[in-house]
Amino acid sequence: MTSPSISVSVKFFAAYQDAYGVPEAIWSFASGACVADVLDRCLGEHPQLEPLRHRTRFGIDLEFVEGTTPLADGNEVVLIPPVSGG
Repeated sequence: MTSPSISVSVKFFAAYQDAYGVPEAIWSFASGACVADVLDRCLGEHPQLEPLRHRTRFGIDLEFVEGTTPLADGNEVVLIPPVSGG
């Protein structure tokens, strides 16, 4: 028996958007996944982004959250890398 899956909308910014070439994607995860699982998938698909692992912030549905925050079906997850500007 397989565990139920959830779908989340993942929004990419800055280096993440450059790597994927799109501003967002819909990804499926096993029930019980957390926000850090989104980052793990992203870095697994684009290892060149690994230096951002410990500097990326996360958001779910317009609120900052920790990587251990559980995902729910339909969440909008945002990966926010460090940015600079003037």
